[in-house]
Amino acid sequence: MEVILLERVAKLGQMGEVVRVRDGYARNFLLPSGKALRATKENKGRFESMKAQLETRNLELKSEAAKVGEKMKGTEIILVRQAGETGHLYGSVSTRDISDALTAAGFSVERRQIVLNQPIKTIGVHEVPVTLHPEVEVSIRANVARSAEEAQRQSRGEDLSVVRDDEDEDAYVEEADVEADEEAEAEQA
Repeated sequence: MEVILLERVAKLGQMGEVVRVRDGYARNFLLPSGKALRATKENKGRFESMKAQLETRNLELKSEAAKVGEKMKGTEIILVRQAGETGHLYGSVSTRDISDALTAAGFSVERRQIVLNQPIKTIGVHEVPVTLHPEVEVSIRANVARSAEEAQRQSRGEDLSVVRDDEDEDAYVEEADVEADEEAEAEQA
């Protein structure tokens, strides 16, 4: 089926282009969501008359998304999950979890705007792209940890996926104490 795109659609085309898509994709997604019209003579004329309105609406939405994107860029959300010793989660972190965390942080984001090719299944800090508008994409950090303390350690750059025995842990604590003492001496000087 041929359709006229009313807005930019990723991996398909720009506004105003006539593209050929599968019938089911057009009937089930593009047409009901208002992203396209069937490519008939009447609709082509209708699109030409609506073109200026669609372009201004698109620019407004893009500028709003850019403003929100500036605020959201670099945001780090903390997701506390249960995981094994090796760092594998017992469950997974999905787009719904990230969307809920962003909503709690004060951003209005739908789960379809979050781009995850596969669910997150390990602890660590993960870069997650968020598509606010077809032309505006920002990256946030999802800090997945077993506890809030681990999340803080991961934020500082510590790798928690390495399993330490008691001797390594004691050496790490001593090293951290020495660094803290050096920082305190530097501040006093």
